[in-house]
Amino acid sequence: MKTHTDYQTIDYHGIPAFVLVPWEEFNRVRPLLEGDKARATGIPQAVVEAHVLSEVPMIRAWREHIGITQGELATRMGVSQAAVAKLEKPDAKPRGATLKKVAEALGISPAQLDV
Repeated sequence: MKTHTDYQTIDYHGIPAFVLVPWEEFNRVRPLLEGDKARATGIPQAVVEAHVLSEVPMIRAWREHIGITQGELATRMGVSQAAVAKLEKPDAKPRGATLKKVAEALGISPAQLDV
C-alpha cells in the first residue's frame, strides 16, 4: 500500500493492546503472519516489512538493511551499478545463478531472497 494509512489503536488499561488494520493490507501481510518462512530462513523483520508493506524488492531491502550502496553491491558481485539497479526493479526476474551471486555478495543464503 503506497498511500498513508491511519491505524486505530485500542488500549487496554492505558496500554496499546490491538491495532485495527485495513482488510486489504491485512490480506497482503497475512501469509507472513501465518507462515514461518521468514523466521525459518532468518529474514530480519525490517527486510520483511520493507518488502511486504512498502513493496521494496527483496534485493534492495536486503542491501539497504545491510547498509551498502548499489555501487558497493556491484563491486562485490563484479558487475556494474546499472546492473544492480536493474536487479532492484520491482518487475525484475533474476535467474537462479544471479540470485546466488547476489546472496553471496550480501552474505546471505539464496533462500533469504525469496519471501
